[in-house]
Amino acid sequence: MQSFIPPKRTLMGPGPSDISPQVLQALSRPTIGHLDPLFIKMMDEVKELLKYVFQTENEFTIAVSAPGSAGMETCFVNLVEKGEKVLVCRNGVFGERMRQNVERCGGTAIVIDDKWGEPVSLNKVEEALLKHADIKIVAFVHAETSTGVLSDAESISTLARQYGCLTIVDAVTSLGGVPLFVDKWQLDAVYSGSQKCLSCTPGLSPVTFSKRAVDKMKSRTKAVQSWFLDQSLVLSYWSGEGKRSYHHTAPVNSLYALHESLLMLKNEGLEAAWSRHAFYHQELKEGLESLGIQFMVDEAYRLPQLNAVYIPEGVSDVEVRSRLLNEYNLEIGAGLGDLAGKTWRIGLMGYAAKKENVALCLKALSDVL
Repeated sequence: MQSFIPPKRTLMGPGPSDISPQVLQALSRPTIGHLDPLFIKMMDEVKELLKYVFQTENEFTIAVSAPGSAGMETCFVNLVEKGEKVLVCRNGVFGERMRQNVERCGGTAIVIDDKWGEPVSLNKVEEALLKHADIKIVAFVHAETSTGVLSDAESISTLARQYGCLTIVDAVTSLGGVPLFVDKWQLDAVYSGSQKCLSCTPGLSPVTFSKRAVDKMKSRTKAVQSWFLDQSLVLSYWSGEGKRSYHHTAPVNSLYALHESLLMLKNEGLEAAWSRHAFYHQELKEGLESLGIQFMVDEAYRLPQLNAVYIPEGVSDVEVRSRLLNEYNLEIGAGLGDLAGKTWRIGLMGYAAKKENVALCLKALSDVL
């Protein structure tokens, strides 16, 4: 065996996304202790930067030391108690994962389904809330990674609050790529991932909890079944210097990288980042359509950072993606579930949303097709 030296790929799949040289350099900085006062200060800065990206003043805003799937589980295991009903809005793979989380927590999942590639139906949400007056939480995916569709988080949250429910929101693909206003939209528990539009290394999950969500956690009658994800234990670990209590050894260098990626996003400005994603999506859209490639999702609720397109008739999914990878060092994503072999998912996330990536993708696809 020898040291592993990966090739330089251009990552335009559903994640991870391309990482800037600055973030990669941050990873290589000297490791210090996770209870070192300087590291604690940096963690406090990560919290403030995450508040900016989430557009929230929630004090309970941290990065879970595990990938986005753990962020999802963090929200469910802390908020869902045995016997409680949770409305799960399912319009893709990740809505189904929410359902599985509810049931593993001992809750009852009331599921509403929408066709893959379409947003969550507000009418179906309200009908379910009217039918089941004892629903406690509404769970939905803001940006469904399996299909590239954006749902109306603000309107779903308004309905949830109207019927006295909390919200759990998957913002794994939306954070940093499209508008997301946690406080303005009154979202309660929101989780994301470091490897999508934040353009950081995989393995961290930003989460934020509203005061209402924290109050529900504090009122639990039984302990959270996961020790590691129990936020009543983790919160004191993310407190400032002098209040820090040991919980686990933080992924020190990964948090350096997250700090750097969030700082870059702050310096660019959220609105500028959202505009950049939209601009290069338009360039990619025009180029793909000129190749005869059609989008799966209606333009009105299409994600700019995750482009789900139909594979042209007679074209081999596996062969095209293999040639793109081996001949052009370009990665695009395959379809999931029922869409496997029928769609590609082309990402324009974070650092990858730039002119040269769009040009490479269009030229490489044109050549291979």
